[in-house]
Amino acid sequence: MPTELQALSYKGLQMDHSSFSQTYAEARQKFLDAGTAAGLVIESHVHPLKGQKGEELALDVARLGAPDATNLLVLSSGCHGAEGFCGSGLQIDRLRDAAWIEHCRREGLAVLFLHALNPYGFSWLRRVNEDNVDLNRNFLDFTQPLPDNPDYRAVENLLLPKHQPPTLASTLGLVGYALRNGRMALQGAISRGQHSDPSGLFFAGTAPVWSNLTLRHVLLQHAQLCRRIGWIDVHSGLGPTGVGECIYKGRQQPADIARAREWWGEHITNSAEGNSVSAKLNGTIDLMVMESCPQAQYNGLTLEYGTLPGLKVLNALRADHWLYRNPQVSGRQRQRIKRQLRDAFYVDTDSWKHQVLQQGRQVLNLTALNLSTEYAPYDVMPSKNCFDV
Repeated sequence: MPTELQALSYKGLQMDHSSFSQTYAEARQKFLDAGTAAGLVIESHVHPLKGQKGEELALDVARLGAPDATNLLVLSSGCHGAEGFCGSGLQIDRLRDAAWIEHCRREGLAVLFLHALNPYGFSWLRRVNEDNVDLNRNFLDFTQPLPDNPDYRAVENLLLPKHQPPTLASTLGLVGYALRNGRMALQGAISRGQHSDPSGLFFAGTAPVWSNLTLRHVLLQHAQLCRRIGWIDVHSGLGPTGVGECIYKGRQQPADIARAREWWGEHITNSAEGNSVSAKLNGTIDLMVMESCPQAQYNGLTLEYGTLPGLKVLNALRADHWLYRNPQVSGRQRQRIKRQLRDAFYVDTDSWKHQVLQQGRQVLNLTALNLSTEYAPYDVMPSKNCFDV
């Protein structure tokens, strides 16, 4: 028999796409307004730099529920700045849903909304932060030797050509690498994270960046008393357009992986198993959460929404890094490159937004359902597939 939370998943398919925004400033204001209207207290951790239009930048935190709640649901957006449009839209949609908010209150859940983990990249239309650091590769122990990525150095000259658009030869060189070594080998070489070139792609940094330190501070405030965490970190840019892949993030132990599939369905993917659109990565956010909250059972997903074909996304990143290395270029070319990057991570159509909300609601309902019950047998779950609606 369906629970009340399940019934919320099957409300009419009409969705308010106004939860999505055209700029960081618009997204932030909508988030602040929605959180306030829902009766939540909002903390703003202000970034030391300003946004593209001179606006204040911040990692904004809205919390629902008691400080000592046993179960904590976390919904985060904008780890990769330009991907923030997608996650922000889902967060605002949930904050505006009074029935969902009230259900979470009655179940005794705490819900933590983390808006724009990387506000600089969100505002300035960069995937990386103010230091050209990929935040989701920066959660490392910098007291230890940093992981090397010689595969990145093998393709770096092809990735970051001297001209824009890149020459056909450089693109064919990347295709050749993939043919020789496999597509996922190329993706891993590019995206795993690297420390050798501070102005290159997927630079992981040499120390914890502002967003890393700020997020750790937030967890010290809000996640030290819970016993279980269900964390959904929203991303975009990989996979078929509009399809949200649930990528497992957590300990690579059989019991933990099995629990994730009990919570969200058998179709959960896992980069360590080689069945995800994402390669295995270094320094990801889940590692820091488990380190910072050792008292809690961690259950994490990257909810990754597909946008454009992979080569178009990669070329948008290549163009943006060329622009980063050549800041003297004309305003028209700059504008074209920034539009190309935004389009690579945010498909500004009603159908794509509908898919984001529909699938995101289902994942969050399943997460809340499983956090609300100590054990979640299959007969109380909507489906073995988190997107089977």
